Amino acid sequence: MRVLVLHSHPLDESFGRALYKLTCESLEKAGHEVDGCNLYEEGFDPVLSAHDRRVYHDIPDNLSLVQPYVDRLKQAEALVIVTPVWNFGFPAMLKGYFDRVWLPGVSFDLVDGQLTPTLRHIRKLAAVMTYGATPMRAFLAGNPPKKIVKRVIRAQIKIGAPVKYLAHYDMNNCTEETRAAFMAKVRREMENF
Repeated sequence: MRVLVLHSHPLDESFGRALYKLTCESLEKAGHEVDGCNLYEEGFDPVLSAHDRRVYHDIPDNLSLVQPYVDRLKQAEALVIVTPVWNFGFPAMLKGYFDRVWLPGVSFDLVDGQLTPTLRHIRKLAAVMTYGATPMRAFLAGNPPKKIVKRVIRAQIKIGAPVKYLAHYDMNNCTEETRAAFMAKVRREMENF
């Protein structure tokens, strides 16, 4: 299975980067073809410009500046998102990826005001997230990233596709043991993805 792994953390030495590498290695060990998309390393521009907004609904003009990312998404059979949660949301880099790449004609069709999801070829979805907040603080804030993955993105891919949401909460108070336990969990889940 071809798996697109999206990553958005700027620091090479971060726990998030270690999780991204572990995720890719574990998926490869399981026999998947991995397309690792490290948005920072690739120099992805997350800014939706005035031009981008003007041509947002104009297919194929809306694809011109992000065509390589569109192609990768269309070739994917599964999607794994590996990212930190900042201020109870995706980092701007990842949010910009969704704004600029998940366009009309890519992730949905819009005809006469009716939206039809078009990523039904994606048969599996997973997220590997890190939070500074505790599970309770994330819950009280509504945990937007979890809802985006488990509701919004899930609604755009194959109906009934399995979704895994792996989160290490309370990174502000994590220990070597909690990080190691989470990495073991990620390895196990990705080797069985």
